[in-house]
Amino acid sequence: MNDMTYVIVPKSDQVNADDLIAGPMTIRSTGVTVKGGQEQPVSISFEGEKKVFRPCKSMCRVMVNAWGPDANKYIGKSLTLYRDPAVTWGALAVGGIRISHMTDIERDMVMALTEKKGSRKPFIVKPLRVEAPAEDKVTPGVMMLIGRIDAATDLSVLEAITGDAGVAKQRAWLAKNRPELAAKVDDAVSARLADFDSADDFPGEPSNPDGTVRA
Repeated sequence: MNDMTYVIVPKSDQVNADDLIAGPMTIRSTGVTVKGGQEQPVSISFEGEKKVFRPCKSMCRVMVNAWGPDANKYIGKSLTLYRDPAVTWGALAVGGIRISHMTDIERDMVMALTEKKGSRKPFIVKPLRVEAPAEDKVTPGVMMLIGRIDAATDLSVLEAITGDAGVAKQRAWLAKNRPELAAKVDDAVSARLADFDSADDFPGEPSNPDGTVRA
């Protein structure tokens, strides 16, 4: 497939209806900013994207109805956005962003929203089921290893840790499967080695060849 969708993405700091021409998008909120006195006062940041979602007043009403008025509680919750081509600006159908699904609702949520002046119609939002993120069973073990490395009292202790067959196997697995964690272990070892090197370089009293301190 020679994908054309990326060339039609509008250049903007926010998600636009035209961004959704290729299909709906599910987002997970990472932050909400509310600034009064602006045409679009609400900005929702979300995972994996620098753009923000700025909901219209109707969609703000939907979110308040579903999740309550405290925007701080929206963080970590997800919703699905889609392009509604019937949304108008003046007399022109320009398309707009609507919400089809939301987490943290138990059943279909029906609201009467203004379609145009003097006209309201039911708007339905369905529950969104998202998989919980898989439990990370690797990172805790890596942090324990780094703790052991940081606690090494001298070079021999550090060498005993890094020379252990189990630790060597763990580091080899990390290098292949979790390079970002492997780098943290490498950094911890390098930092401890540097600590020992600096301790060895600390000037002390001059000694005789046999190790006794000169008078």
